[in-house]
Amino acid sequence: MAAARRRQSGRAVDGILLLDKPRGISSNRALQTARRLFDARKAGHTGSLDPLATGMLPLCFGEATKMSGYLLEADKEYLVRGRLGQRSDSGDADGEIIEERPVAAFGDAELEAVLARFRGAIEQVPPMHSALKRDGQPLYKLARRGIEVAREPRRVRIDLLECSARDAHSLSLRVRCSKGTYIRSLVQDIGEALGCGAHVSELRRSYVAPFREVPMVALEELRELAGAGDAAALDARLLPVDAALRDWPAVNLSASLAQSIRQGQPIHLGEAPDAPYLRLYREGGEFVGLGRTLDDGRIAAKRLMAVADD
Repeated sequence: MAAARRRQSGRAVDGILLLDKPRGISSNRALQTARRLFDARKAGHTGSLDPLATGMLPLCFGEATKMSGYLLEADKEYLVRGRLGQRSDSGDADGEIIEERPVAAFGDAELEAVLARFRGAIEQVPPMHSALKRDGQPLYKLARRGIEVAREPRRVRIDLLECSARDAHSLSLRVRCSKGTYIRSLVQDIGEALGCGAHVSELRRSYVAPFREVPMVALEELRELAGAGDAAALDARLLPVDAALRDWPAVNLSASLAQSIRQGQPIHLGEAPDAPYLRLYREGGEFVGLGRTLDDGRIAAKRLMAVADD
């Protein structure tokens, strides 16, 4: 009974918070801090950022956790600064420098030729300092014990890779990429292609699709609002649950069709949009959930929101 009471403690908060994660804390710590400030019953994040990294960390509260998987699959953009001539054991500035090499002078054309090799679909070996698991053990725990294991290359996609600034010992890059891309590995590989090695010295995630130009909220702002006891102002910083799905077409359902969907019955619509997934709304604007299009053209439930009398 005590465990059940702990699980039910806190407010029933629903929505998505675009947290601007500060440098120096883990994504899980950022999540738990935000959850405590909201006094939220249920919360989760949608893909972690390294402690060194700052920027957009979408946090899902309550019913929004049902949509977190779609944000995990989303494309992302990063602004990264790479330190040339130094390799670290972690691939970033939080690790120990394990090799130093001179940085040969190179021109813009040489740099562009290197960057071009990393655009499009590429194979990338995940770093040892990552949350991927081997025999149930996270790789970063093995790395901390000095153990290195072979990792299979993974295919990722780099849609945009451009240099915004550089000097004798650093590159500033803008990267737009698919899920599963390790920016540390990308910077290390670019450093090797330049013949000098590199590691990440600064990293900021500028957006997670579909939130390209949506403002983020700082932890300090949340602390101020929570300290003032202003739960309404805190909740006003949340985006609605369906904001994570805004790239999918919307379909409005009558009350009877919405009820059928909620009862697990596929429905026919006269002119449903041609898309694998659909945002479903009940008349009046209530978000019902995410639907999927069947081979015969009917729409079935994929992920449904809870209703008040559930």
